Amino acid sequence: MKTQSNSTRFIPAMKTSDGAGVTVHRTIGTPALRHYDPFMMLDHISSDNPDEYIAGFPQHPHRGFNTFTYMIDGDMEHKDSMGNTGNLGPGGAQWMKAASGVIHSEMPKQENGLMRGFQLWINLPSENKMDAPEYQEYKSDAFSVVETPDWKAKVLIGHLDNVNSPIEDNITNVSYFDVQLKAGKSFQHKLPLENNTFLYIFEGNGQLSGNKVQLNTLIVLGENNTVSDFIAGIQGARFLMISGKPINESIIQYGPFVMNSKEEIDQAMSDFQSNNFVRDRAWINRPQKAKTKVL
Repeated sequence: MKTQSNSTRFIPAMKTSDGAGVTVHRTIGTPALRHYDPFMMLDHISSDNPDEYIAGFPQHPHRGFNTFTYMIDGDMEHKDSMGNTGNLGPGGAQWMKAASGVIHSEMPKQENGLMRGFQLWINLPSENKMDAPEYQEYKSDAFSVVETPDWKAKVLIGHLDNVNSPIEDNITNVSYFDVQLKAGKSFQHKLPLENNTFLYIFEGNGQLSGNKVQLNTLIVLGENNTVSDFIAGIQGARFLMISGKPINESIIQYGPFVMNSKEEIDQAMSDFQSNNFVRDRAWINRPQKAKTKVL
């Protein structure tokens, strides 16, 4: 069952600072929308000013959830305390199952130019919070693109029209598409009724049920609206469409730790302070090139 309001909501991004001084546009994880089960946070970086991203995200811990990082423009390097390294260039993505614990950094590999990308935090059920950590890291050409006369969609997590992403989330059944929509058109895709679903508009604009939707706005879809109700404006629109199955468990969050009880948060802090935080090494899987499907 859903744990959120059944009404459609429009959440403008809140500009804030994270890491060592990176400017981010946050929607989920703000006073307007603390959580949207199973999603804990959505951050959007979009700047061609190095002062807004160059400091990056130095070493920091995570426990109890997954992160999904998607780069559209720019170059970001990942390192963790167990010796794993990776690089995300334009169109690349990384799925990190932090679970029992990862200490890592995410730092720009460019000194100027445009940096655009997203990071989504996805909660884990209590039975999976202390699983061994895992990485899946992909270049842009690992992801399939589905094209129609009205839209094209990059399939980043899940599946669309029998096209599969290399990432399959069997726990919360997340779908994550980067959709580019032509002017006056809509995106057609059915989602499970029990899922929580949202759109995030990051290029262009549009309208939903007579409501104008501006740039950098998140739309929480209620029971009376579907993805296809969003109509692109005269310049078209580009948005993330993200959906997942609610976990329906208690959430206790303290910064980068997301657990089910205060005692588990206290244990995470104690483990981190005593250098017992990382219990297992995570290995990185890098799949092969994908293809484009035209419908």
